[in-house]
Parts: sequence; C-alpha cells; structure tokens
Amino acid sequence: MNIKCFKTAAAVISIFSVGVLSPAAHAAPAAATAEQQIQLYHGLPPARAAALVDVVDRFNAQEKGIKVVLSDKDWHTGSPHLLILEGEDEDNFVAGTPRYKALHVLMKEAGVPLQTLRPPAMMTRTPVDAKGRLLALPVGLSTPVLFLNRNALRQAGINPEAPTVGTWFELQETLGRLADTGHTCPYTVSEPGRVMVENLSAWHNEPVATAHGKTMAPSFNGMFQVKHVAMMASWARARYLHMFDQRNEAEQRFAAGECAVIAAPSASWAEFRRQGKVDVAVMRLPYHEDFPGAPQNTIADGPALWAAAGKKPAEYKAVARFISFWLQPENQVAWQRETGYLPLNRAGLLASRSELLGDDLENVRVAVDQLTNKPTTADSAAQPVVERESVRRILDEELAGVWSDQKAAKEALDNAVTRATVTK
Repeated sequence: MNIKCFKTAAAVISIFSVGVLSPAAHAAPAAATAEQQIQLYHGLPPARAAALVDVVDRFNAQEKGIKVVLSDKDWHTGSPHLLILEGEDEDNFVAGTPRYKALHVLMKEAGVPLQTLRPPAMMTRTPVDAKGRLLALPVGLSTPVLFLNRNALRQAGINPEAPTVGTWFELQETLGRLADTGHTCPYTVSEPGRVMVENLSAWHNEPVATAHGKTMAPSFNGMFQVKHVAMMASWARARYLHMFDQRNEAEQRFAAGECAVIAAPSASWAEFRRQGKVDVAVMRLPYHEDFPGAPQNTIADGPALWAAAGKKPAEYKAVARFISFWLQPENQVAWQRETGYLPLNRAGLLASRSELLGDDLENVRVAVDQLTNKPTTADSAAQPVVERESVRRILDEELAGVWSDQKAAKEALDNAVTRATVTK
C-alpha cells in the first residue's frame, strides 16, 4: 500500500476511532525480554498477499521484541503459529481433534482486548463457537454482489449511474439490450453454487438445510432454487449468461472487459479497480419480486486467521499483540482498501461510510447494506452443512450439467442434495 493512501486512511480513521478502542488498545506495548518469532502461513493470491506483507512490515517496524515471518509453504509440513485458511484447507484444519487455540481464549489469557464486531448470524459459522465467540479472526469476509461495466452499459444506451437491475427480470431486460447491441458476454457468475444456492436462498429467506433430529441435512432443491437455476439455464441458452470452467475465469473475463455484468464476491472490487481496464460499478444482487419478503440478507464468508494449538504462553502473547495491531483502526481501513474484504470492527465499519475515502470502499458499503438489509432468520443464516467446500464443489459440478444443457435444474439440484447428504 502506498504511503499517501495509508495516510489518508489514518486521517479518516482518526475521526471515528475516539471511544471505539479501549485505553488498553492504545497503550504502548511492553518491551519483550527476547525476540519472539511468529510464523504466519497463508495462501492468499498476490495482491492480497502484498496487503498482508504491508501489515506485517509495519508491525515488525513498530515492535522490537516480536517478528512476524510470513510463509506460503504447506502448513502440514511445518509448525506455524498462525494460519490464514479457507475452503478445503480450513475444513481439514478444524476437523477432528482441535488443532487450534480459540482466539477469544488466547486474547483473554494474554490480557489483550479483542476489539471486533460481534459475529453476526449471517457470517460463516466456522470461526465461531456455539456461544458466538470467535475461534479465529475472519480476516477475509466477503459476500456476492453485482458488478457492472459502465462503458458496456453506455454502449448499450443504458445510464450507467442508474441501471435497472434491482430484480432478476429487470436484469434480464438489461442483458437483452447488451446482447442486442453486440455484447457477446452480457452476464457471468463467479462460484455459481455459492451465489445461486447459498446466497440467493438467504436473500429470499428460503431454507437450504432441514433438521433431521438434532442434525441438519442439505435441502437446497426446493421450489425457489429450482426456479432460479431454471431461469439461469434459459439465459444460458439465450446467450445472456456465459459460464466458464476455471474457478477464477469469470472474474478474469469481467476484469478484461469481455463480460458486462458479473455476480462475484464483494472483495473482487479491489482487483477489478487495480487492473484498471473496466470502469466498474457495484450494486446489490437482484431479487425475485414474487417471493414475499425478499430481499432479506446474504451471507459473509472467506478466509480466517487461526492460532495453532500447543504453543508457549510467551508466543501467544506475541500473537495477541499482532492481532491487536491488525485491528487498529488505520490498519483495518488499509486492509479493506487493499483487499476488498469487510471490516472487523466498528471503526472500520464507520470509515467505510466516510465521504473522505470517496468510492474506495463502495463495495464495503454495498456489501454491508446487503448483509444487514433485514434481521437474519433461521432460514437466512449461514448453514455449516452447506457452506463446506466439498458441498460447493458438488453443487458446481451438478450445475455444470445445467449450463451445458445436459441436465434439468431439478435433476441437478436433486443430485447435488443426494451427493451432499452422503458426504456429510
């Protein structure tokens, strides 16, 4: 992150930080008697890894008795103190005998306040215990939103400052105009299972899991899910919707200007703007008007920072100081700007609404408004039985048969539920 941007972020945050952090959080850390080296594993992509390097470098420059060292080597073969994990890596890490030290316990034992927002019900449940306490720090939260290429809209005669995309039928009309004016990829989706099943179900307050005794089982093959996937299948046949095989290809195509509209994680905003090939706008996901109560809320998900079990008390104290540093207001805003991720504390949340930052955090404003549109219900809350990487992979595999016109929407979703239930 460049110095000018960091100073701007610091100036904005200074306005909001009064009364947000406790005096202990502002107190100068006590000098360590000997340097503690903290190993931090991550598998972040280059741009977000650079933002992490920035946080670590500033911490190391400030702290004389602690040094955080980054590593992208396989965490199975080493013994890092901290790990940023997501997807299958995170699923494997938390499975079986706990290999982590709960964050809320670590911070309390170290005597360092944990200055975060209370984990909301729409957040992924993986880094939270049954009492709503943080087991890990969700440093990479994001939720799917709609991104639009303003230049493509202008070329289609659509006002890019007020596009009509609030409902799915309105979006369909907009995509038709894009197609009629020669755009070969009006719409695409990144991670279709996560968007079309997990988040759009929550957005319409429709269940994706059903209680079977004391356990939950996948049930995302209801009327709503079948209707939406069938509608998307008709868009694919009409060449309004283009799906791509590779995981990140849809985002790459949008960033290159090849696709006009994409449903993608809110954090993608930072990379789209960094590449600078698209004049990008961000809006909430559309909703179906014929489902009463919609829109409701979407779900926040992403990588989390875990502390490994079995370390020494002095090492955990060093870890706690690093986490406290990361949560300082100016560092939170810097992290949001460079990665696109959502804020972790009140100061970051307030800063995202500051006019002094311009539209740098417009994705955060839209994402937070979408996540908090209405109070979360049992049906719109995150469901661990569905949000596992193995289930998402099954969903995307079955949906691929719909996009290739080999399966009907109901058949694909029925198959996905059966397969997800077996793998539970």
